[in-house]
Amino acid sequence: MGNLLKVLTREIENYPHFFLDFENAQPTEGEREVWNQVNSVLQDSESILSGLQAYKGAGQEIRDAIQNPNDLMLQERAWNSVCPLVIKLKKFYSFSLRLEEALQSLLECLTCPPFTPTQHLEREQALAKQFAEILHFTLRFDELKMRIPAIQNDFSYYRRTISRNRINNMNLDIESEVNNEMANRMSLFYAEATPMLKTLSNATTNFVTENKTLPLENTTDCLSTMASVCKVMLETPEYSSRFSSEDTLLFCMRVMVGVIILYDHVHPNGAFNKSSKIDMKGCIKVLKDQPADNVEGLLNALKFTTKHLNDESTPKNIRTMLQ
Repeated sequence: MGNLLKVLTREIENYPHFFLDFENAQPTEGEREVWNQVNSVLQDSESILSGLQAYKGAGQEIRDAIQNPNDLMLQERAWNSVCPLVIKLKKFYSFSLRLEEALQSLLECLTCPPFTPTQHLEREQALAKQFAEILHFTLRFDELKMRIPAIQNDFSYYRRTISRNRINNMNLDIESEVNNEMANRMSLFYAEATPMLKTLSNATTNFVTENKTLPLENTTDCLSTMASVCKVMLETPEYSSRFSSEDTLLFCMRVMVGVIILYDHVHPNGAFNKSSKIDMKGCIKVLKDQPADNVEGLLNALKFTTKHLNDESTPKNIRTMLQ
C-alpha cells in the first residue's frame, strides 16, 4: 500500500500532499466489485474518443440540400448522410449516462463514513485512479467536441428534417432509434460547450443532494484532496520523475482541472474563494509552468466552465492569472 500512496508531511503548508501511483494502482478484494462495474464503462472510453475524433459531419450534403430544396436526390443524400451520424451521436450521449452512473458509484465509495477522504485514497487507490480516468476522459472528449461545430449543425438539420417529414407522413425508421424524447435530451447535451463536464457536474451535485445524511465536506474534501495530489505530483520532480510516461503528466493536469471544476460547482462558495481548500494559485501556476500547447485547453476550461471565477469573493490575483 505504501508504494501506491505516500503521504508527504510539510508543516509549512496546510494542504494534503500525496503521491498516488496513477500508472500501477490495482484493486484490492474490497474494491473489486465496484472496480469491475466502473471498468466495464471505462474500457469503452477509447472507442468513444476515436469515434468522436473521426467525426466528419455532413456539412456539404446539408448545404447542397438547403440550396436546392426541390432536388429530391440531394435531399435524400443529405438525409442518408445525417442519419448514421445521429446514431453515432446517440452512442456518445448514451455513454455519458453510463459515465454518470460510474462516477456516482465511485463517489459513494470514496466519501462514505467512517473514513476521511485521505483514508479512502490510502485504502482505495484503484478506485481513485478510476475516478481520475473518468475526469481525464471527460476533458479529452470536451476538448475534441469544441473543435467540431458540425455536430450541432448536423443535429439541427436532423431535427428540422424529421419534423418536416413527420408532417408529410413519411416513414421514418430512424425514429425507432432516436425518438422525440431522446432527440430532446441529446439536443440539450450537445448544446453545452463542454457536455461531458456538465454531465459530471450535475452527477456530483445530484449525489450531494440525494445523500442528505452525508456531510457535503465528505464530497468536497475528496475533490480538494485529489486536486492537491495532482498539484504536488506535477510540481515535485522527485515524484513526477517516477512516471514511466510523459502522458501521465498531462493526465495529472487534466484530472487536477477536472476536480477543481467539480469542486467549484458543488461547494457553495466555489474553488476560488479564500476559504477554499484548493490552493488555486498553486494549481494555476503549475499549469502555467507547462508548455502552452499542453495547457491552453485546460486554462480555458477553468475560465469558461467554472461557476464562481467571476464572483466578487475571487481574489484579483487569481482572476489576473487566468486572463
